[in-house]
Amino acid sequence: MSGEELLRRHAADGGRLAASAAQGLGSVPALHTVVVTCMDTRIDVLGLFGLAVGEVHTLRNAGGVVTDDVVRSVTISQRKLGTREVLVVQHTRCGLASFTDAEFSEELAQDAGMLPPWRIGTFADPAVDVGRGMARLRRDPFVLPDTVIRGFVLDIEDFSLREIHPD
Repeated sequence: MSGEELLRRHAADGGRLAASAAQGLGSVPALHTVVVTCMDTRIDVLGLFGLAVGEVHTLRNAGGVVTDDVVRSVTISQRKLGTREVLVVQHTRCGLASFTDAEFSEELAQDAGMLPPWRIGTFADPAVDVGRGMARLRRDPFVLPDTVIRGFVLDIEDFSLREIHPD
């Protein structure tokens, strides 16, 4: 689907449906929770957790990795919009587990003539990376110290969640 198709769907009824779903809602998530997850198109965060529009903040990126921008967004969500819990949700069979930072950096350097200035964030095991992301959030001085931070790996086949308890 192209951008043009998205714009056509917006004009056909998407804009009206989105406005209707957001009617009466503010920017503060009703459940005071942030969900950090992968941009994988198979993951429907609202459906996965039985949510409605307006209940959580959802932060998505390749892999659901806790990056500088995720920390920035969590901090703003907490300090300006009242969230107090964070769920980090990565998944099995993630594309970021199929190559390494070094491999992709070299591909980009070959194509663009320079290395990317940002870390790609690949990982071999989503459970390990979820644990690292949770640890990063817990030790960040800008994330509120009493934040409840939980991590999960979503099985992309049956959509079950396995909670990660880092040591």
